[in-house]
Amino acid sequence: MAFAGASILAVAIATPAMAEEAGEAAAADDAGYLGGETIIVTGVRTTYNNAETTEGMIASAPAITSPLSIIDTLPGVSVQEGDAFGFDDWSTAFAVRGFQTNLDAQQIGITVDGMPNGGSNYGGGAKANRYIDTANIGSVAVSQGTTDIGSLSNEALGGTIDFRTSDPAEEMRLRVSGSLGSFDAWRVYGRFDTGDILGGNVRAWISASHQEASDWVEQSAENRRDHFALKFVTTGQVKLTGYASYDDTHEDNYDQIFSAQQFELYPNTDGLTATWSQVPFIDQVYRRGWSTLRENFFTYLKAETRFADSIDLKVGGYYHKNSGRGDWVPPYIVDIIPDGVGNPESEIMGARTEGGAILGQVFFVDANGVALSPADGCVSTLTFPYGGTSNPAYDPKCYPVDAIGAQSYRHTHYGKDRLGFTGDVTWEQDVGAFQNRLRGGIWYEDTKRREWRDWHYIIDTRVGYEYANPSYWTQYRRKYPQDTLKWYIEDQVEFGPVRANFGIKQFINHLERIDLLGETSGVKIKSKSDILLSGGIQFEPMENLNLFAGYAENFKAISDEILERPLADIDNLNPETAKNYEAGIRYNMGMLQASATWFKSKFDNRIIFLSNSTSTGPDYLIGTNGSYFNAGGIDSEGVELLLNVSPVEGLRLFGSFTYIDAKYKGTGDALVDEAVGIVPGNRVTGIPKTMFALSADYTTGPFKAGISGKQTGKRMVNIANTWEADSYFLADAYVGVNLGAFNDLIRDVSLDLVVNNLTDESYLGGISGDYAWIGAPRSVVVTLTADF
Repeated sequence: MAFAGASILAVAIATPAMAEEAGEAAAADDAGYLGGETIIVTGVRTTYNNAETTEGMIASAPAITSPLSIIDTLPGVSVQEGDAFGFDDWSTAFAVRGFQTNLDAQQIGITVDGMPNGGSNYGGGAKANRYIDTANIGSVAVSQGTTDIGSLSNEALGGTIDFRTSDPAEEMRLRVSGSLGSFDAWRVYGRFDTGDILGGNVRAWISASHQEASDWVEQSAENRRDHFALKFVTTGQVKLTGYASYDDTHEDNYDQIFSAQQFELYPNTDGLTATWSQVPFIDQVYRRGWSTLRENFFTYLKAETRFADSIDLKVGGYYHKNSGRGDWVPPYIVDIIPDGVGNPESEIMGARTEGGAILGQVFFVDANGVALSPADGCVSTLTFPYGGTSNPAYDPKCYPVDAIGAQSYRHTHYGKDRLGFTGDVTWEQDVGAFQNRLRGGIWYEDTKRREWRDWHYIIDTRVGYEYANPSYWTQYRRKYPQDTLKWYIEDQVEFGPVRANFGIKQFINHLERIDLLGETSGVKIKSKSDILLSGGIQFEPMENLNLFAGYAENFKAISDEILERPLADIDNLNPETAKNYEAGIRYNMGMLQASATWFKSKFDNRIIFLSNSTSTGPDYLIGTNGSYFNAGGIDSEGVELLLNVSPVEGLRLFGSFTYIDAKYKGTGDALVDEAVGIVPGNRVTGIPKTMFALSADYTTGPFKAGISGKQTGKRMVNIANTWEADSYFLADAYVGVNLGAFNDLIRDVSLDLVVNNLTDESYLGGISGDYAWIGAPRSVVVTLTADF
């Protein structure tokens, strides 16, 4: 959704008043830590590049959208979502400079009001859309590269994205809205702001929303989301901020595209089907059997105070509970119990097994549940999906006409409980002509994650995909206790036009795998970073001009995903590390604002994931869907440019350009590089060399309108660099009107229309695991909002 980000930043740059309002919210809290001022071009004046949106700009985004889509046109940022409205975590990918978060890599930190999200991976993680309703976003701050030393994330190799909830309104207000959109999309939303209560010392809001949509391919998906949230803030000597949200989501997924030829032949379908065919081999791609179900409850309480007129203290605590599952429908039943020839299969007769060895697969049975074998000499004629198969075991034509297909409904269950605490203290002291600020902090989190996989048999494949409960086999059952400790210290000195800072930080992470079925040995890992350095300098040679340079060392502990593959050799696996350098210039004066930033990153000990999903289809039986190992790293270097002009009242013009040269580094061993497919010097998959965005936004009286576009350059899909996705240009437009301007009876009613992918561009979106997803086509959303 190119227009949203472009217009958001355009407003951010053009409207000083809005920047000041953001300073009153959470954004200013972070600025205070850094001694930074809220500025127009990049959010906060720091020794690293950053960009920020504000509450007033979110109105330009469509109501049914993912929070991630809002930042797509910020410099250095690239966001792709397989679903038109972000209803598919499986196909979501985003990148900041040369770092990525997608199905198989998590290299960018995400926080919610500064609190950690607990990871962005598919299995047990949660991106921002699980914590925040888009209508409740106050601002989004993107810190590229070196980022803030106090960032609370285990994944911030290449920067941090902080999604900030809006503060309660000063006056009592009830807001309701309804939206209708393409692909059967609809949404209702309500929020009540209390205004000032309890003597003006407390403000709060509570909100609820429900939205639904189908997929854009053939409208068979049953996507829905319920979200409830509340927030309060207090004033006084000790300021309290509390937030809680509950999110319940069901998403039906999209499948990947496995070759350039497949996309060329079938640009409008991912290969999943809408109709149950009664043939298990075909029905393994039945869309309603590819699902993501998640529930997330998240809450935090923060307190801040200032005493002795020189010391700022901020403390906080948070709790997060995540549960859910991922579904597939494999085209067989797993044979676990040796029943003997001619006897019914125990797996479909109600037997339950925990663990155990796999004896084989059952593809078809007779009416009594006895496994059948294909006719001798029969050759399968199935040509779909995944290119078909010659294996006669899958083809119903190789069995008697009354044979019944045997099929499973596979559930991978996820659960996570996180409890964490944060503390940050800043001491300001002038020493002669020097202004000194010493800052220190600590973060501790205790996490208990659970994962298990069970298989249910589909009751009657001749009828549909309803499955029996309980399961016939639990493949594995494990838990992953983990704790994280981070400490940091930073000193900042300001003398005249010069401001410099230097800091150190360290991560200590303990991780364990416990097999609850006792079939594999337990594992314990300690990831302890070196003392990580960061620092920078700012210089203001004249009013409105700011020069800056920064350096930071970042670290990512070995994640629990690595331990999901019990037989993998992890003895020589090292945590990922990164060194980030940047320098730039910012200018802000009246109608013209601009910035230019050079950056360079060295990413070492890269842990890569090789997916077991291939062009022949997923391997449903493997304990985890791939393998991990260190494979050299990535070197990236580039430039980010941003320009905003307000030539006349009501008109905002915005442009940004990013150049990224991101290439793989080898392991140092040519044989190892060849074995894992790494070619030193090859371009990094999923990262475009160039991106640029343009937008024009105009407001006059009760009307508003805007048009924007973003060009994303060519990207490599596979590590070998033999498949290159074409560049694409997405144009978006919106119009809105305040109906109250024409009738006092509807003073606070507005109508908005948003069109994304205006030209219906065909393109490849997210890239992960050497494959890609098709990007969403044109979509339209109309929203009616009323305030009381």
